[in-house]
Amino acid sequence: MANVDLARVGKNVVKSADSGECVELQSLWQDQPVVLFFLRRFGCQICRWTASEISKLEPNLRAAAIYVDEKKKCYKDLGFKRYTALSVVPAALGKKVRDGAAKASAEGIQGNFSGDLLQSGGMLIVAKGGEKVLLHFIQDSPGDIVPLEDISSALSISANVEAGQKPVCNDDVCTR
Repeated sequence: MANVDLARVGKNVVKSADSGECVELQSLWQDQPVVLFFLRRFGCQICRWTASEISKLEPNLRAAAIYVDEKKKCYKDLGFKRYTALSVVPAALGKKVRDGAAKASAEGIQGNFSGDLLQSGGMLIVAKGGEKVLLHFIQDSPGDIVPLEDISSALSISANVEAGQKPVCNDDVCTR
């Protein structure tokens, strides 16, 4: 696990997708542990599938909120790499990506090419009060994901998950 400077990362400002309110990232972990999933981009099919998988832990987690790091400062501070125009093509065609896209497609989850195609993502799980980093994951490939068991273990919750509802894709969702 790479060294994460929570004091530095915690000062970064993120914007609530629901209210538009801007808050410091550290406010999200002051009262409870927090799972921060940094999507590569909103159109990413594997990111959407991973978010769907994480939501299967929902009975053990507090309701999730969506925040946007408009300046991508957290991405930089957490070591999430950016691809180049040349390096993204072989990465996007790799076996992990093909396997992840197949799993997403099998569950009816689609994607598109909107957003920053060169950004990688990852995950950060922080203990209540910012006491410590419980998990820091950096994607090496666009197809890399954090297994639910690792998330559950970091949070000391049950990894027993149930299948969620199949997403419905229409003109408003999944195809923009």
